[in-house]
Amino acid sequence: MLIEHPKRQELTTDELHNLTDLKAMIERATKDGKISRYEMEAIDRAIYADGRVLIEEMGLLRQGIKDKIAQGLLVLEWED
Repeated sequence: MLIEHPKRQELTTDELHNLTDLKAMIERATKDGKISRYEMEAIDRAIYADGRVLIEEMGLLRQGIKDKIAQGLLVLEWED
């Protein structure tokens, strides 16, 4: 499904750098097949750090975590 954003501007260098960092953070957090509440909170903080959420950040979150949970490839560990 193609989603268009007619008023969307090109990403800045900082935004591209932040996306790269976020992707690496997600990969490190999910490498063992589990994600803890603390890892998820750190990822959330990284996404919201600049006060706005990019659609690309949500895409990374969905592909890197939510889809893997749905497919059974990633386990949530929410214990204290």
